[in-house]
Amino acid sequence: MSALNVNENELQEIRSSFVDEETLLPVIVQDDESKEVLMLAYISREALEISLSTGRGTYFSRSRRQIWVKGESSGNRQWIRAVSFDCDSDAVLFRVHQEGAACHTGEKSCFHHRIS
Repeated sequence: MSALNVNENELQEIRSSFVDEETLLPVIVQDDESKEVLMLAYISREALEISLSTGRGTYFSRSRRQIWVKGESSGNRQWIRAVSFDCDSDAVLFRVHQEGAACHTGEKSCFHHRIS
């Protein structure tokens, strides 16, 4: 997959939410077919730009303080099918085609712990 076709006006709106280089927005990652929520991550402006230009799920690791591409080491890649922003432009939704597990534990979704 290659760059996503994104409306420039909409993109400018979300870009304005990144007030500086340190700003991170939450990203909800959802399977495009099943609609299952796969994971929650954070994204910097640079990671968003990379995601949009490559079509690959690219995020910012708060613990390592660096950008990472999903599946770079595990092979469990995410191919972005659609990008949406919430009404306040302070959260992002990626609908993805997930190859393999989304969770670092090997589970399909990071949300596999249920409260009974």
